[in-house]
This record gives sequence, C-alpha cells and structure tokens, in this order.
Amino acid sequence: MEGVCEKGLLEYVRKSSPPPFLLKTYMMVEDPATDDVISWNAEGTAFVVWQPAEFARDLLPTLFKHSNFSSFIRQLNTYGFRKVATNRWEFCNEMFRKGEKESLCKIRRRKAWANKQQAAAAAVVPQEFDEDQRSSSMSSSSGYGSLIDENKRLKKENGVLNSELTSMKRKCKELLDLVAKNALSDKEEEDERPKLFGVRLEVQGEREMKRRRAEIRESASILLSQPYKQVSCSLI
Repeated sequence: MEGVCEKGLLEYVRKSSPPPFLLKTYMMVEDPATDDVISWNAEGTAFVVWQPAEFARDLLPTLFKHSNFSSFIRQLNTYGFRKVATNRWEFCNEMFRKGEKESLCKIRRRKAWANKQQAAAAAVVPQEFDEDQRSSSMSSSSGYGSLIDENKRLKKENGVLNSELTSMKRKCKELLDLVAKNALSDKEEEDERPKLFGVRLEVQGEREMKRRRAEIRESASILLSQPYKQVSCSLI
C-alpha cells in the first residue's frame, strides 16, 4: 500500500511539474533581454527564433549544454511543437503561450511509437524521392538517346539529298552545253544551205533534226524552271 502511495505521489509531482526542457525554453522566450534573438510573436501564441546562429552559439549552451540548433528543433517536435511559418523559425503549441506558464504541465512528450513512425516516414520519403530521381534520369537519358538517333538519321538523309542535287546540277550543265552546241550547229548549217533565187533550200532530214533539237530545248527549259533547294539539318 505504501509503495502504491509513493508511486501515486511521484506521478502527481511529475504531472504538476513542467518538463525541464519546456521550462528552460519558456524562460528564454520570456526574457526581454533576448528579444532580438528569440521572442513571442505579436499574438503571444508562438515564439520565433529570429537569429538561429546567435541563438545556437550564445543561448543554447547556457541552458542546454550544447549548441546544436537541429537538436533543439527535434526536442520541440517530441513535445508536439510545429513550425507555422515558411519564412522564419516560428513554433507553436496550444499549451505554450505568453503569460500561461502553468499550462506547461499539460504538455507531454510524444509516445515512443509515434517517434518511430515519424522516423520510418522520414526514411521512406528520401527512398521514394531517390526512385523518382532515378526514373526521371532514365527518362531523360532515353530522350537524349532518341534525339541523337534522329539527328544521325537526318544527317544521313541530308547527305543523300546533297548527292542527288549535285548529280542533277551536273546533268543540267551537260544539257545546257548540248543546247548551246546545237544552237551553234544550226547557225552554221543554215549558212551552208544552198539558195535558189535568193531563198535557202532545206536539205533532206533537216526537218527531223530541227524537231529533235526543239525537244531538247524544251526539256532543258523545263529542268531550268524547277527550283533546286539544298536540304540541311541542324545539329544538336
């Protein structure tokens, strides 16, 4: 019976006394001499660490015998504090308010299983992030390889088209030379035809020769009227 009473008394004392970590933190926030480093927010519903570097270097060692700001934040998490601002280190807990020191006794450390769940969740997130990163990297590599293959194919097609264009230009030049040569021959033959009473006579087969030359000129005109464009591809 006596043991039960002692256990109950210890439990009562524990519940009626705030944890040392919370009491020390409350003292730092309440101290007006440190308001430029740590203080309450405007409403007194949360506290803000305005200068984390100075806080870790100058204040933490005086009460917690360490200067690790991350350890301080982990301790806050175990007592249910949460960060409420994205642009500054502001933390709140419904029982941690300005002028309500007696409410610190109501704040309890989170259960061990909850901490383990948080640790497991924190371990899963990086793993999923790594998998996403690997998937994204593989997708990027595959896309880059496809671009390389496409570029090689375009360069090959461009080479074939350039070769065909060069061949067409050569044939066109040969055709033009032939037309010029035939035109010169026409002029020379026209001068050599015999005349009768001042009129030149046509020799046998001349009409057929003129028809063939006219067809050659027409073919040359059609080829020359078609535009030739060199196809090029951009290199990646």
